Amino acid sequence: MEFIISAEPRINDEIRVSQVRLIGPNSEQVGVIATSVALNLAKEANLDLVEVAPNAKPPVAKLIDYGKYKYNEKIKQREARRNQSAAEIKEIRFRLKIDEHDFEVKKSHVIRFLSGGDKVKVTIMLRGREQSRPIGGVELLQRLADEVSEYGTIEFYPKHEGRNIFMTLAPKGKKVHAQSEQRRRGADTRADRQARQKARLAAKEKEKAQEAGEAKAAVSEIRAAEESAPAKPAKVAEKTAAKVAPKATKSEAATKSDKPAKAAKSATTATKSAKPAPRASKK
Repeated sequence: MEFIISAEPRINDEIRVSQVRLIGPNSEQVGVIATSVALNLAKEANLDLVEVAPNAKPPVAKLIDYGKYKYNEKIKQREARRNQSAAEIKEIRFRLKIDEHDFEVKKSHVIRFLSGGDKVKVTIMLRGREQSRPIGGVELLQRLADEVSEYGTIEFYPKHEGRNIFMTLAPKGKKVHAQSEQRRRGADTRADRQARQKARLAAKEKEKAQEAGEAKAAVSEIRAAEESAPAKPAKVAEKTAAKVAPKATKSEAATKSDKPAKAAKSATTATKSAKPAPRASKK
């Protein structure tokens, strides 16, 4: 048995009656017990004692988590308000001498509005002498109502006011949130664009990964080739050293032989430049 809690029920110590018919947290029937005992049970279970049927004899109370209950109720009310939608009134205008093709187009609009759950106000605009014979407009509205009877019914029957004749059609079903064709195409286009962007990004990432793998493989091959290359034979090294050594020996010998020649040349130059000592005079 389910009970509806009022907007501001009495809870815990606010319940002043001596006895209550207690319902457990799992909707089990506990029976009629003293209110003090019910309060102790609520404290032990860490719950609230909420009076759900104050006009009953004795009043009915239930053990629940009142804070959690209020939160869930707010969520339910919010969802209900979100899903609730008032029917809009769409308007379609006709001429009394409308051709068959235009009539079918107008009728398709009326069917679309009624299928979406909106009311439709149909107006016949009379001109000149047509105002004196509105019966033709009434017949046209009645024909429209008959042809769309599968989708809506007449809420206000045709009424002649001034230069116009009005009729209101109400949908048979509730309002549905039908997405317009333009919005649907826009959503599909955005989805396709996002999918293409993701595919391009994935292709770029794959290409970068392949390039990195190829570069890594090339470096590994170069290192492997360097490690596997054979060392120069000892004889080749000795020949190379022998070719270099004689050149160094000749240059050293030339340098050493040039030193005595330079010394002798400098000594000869010094001797030639020395002046002879003056002879002593004889007395």
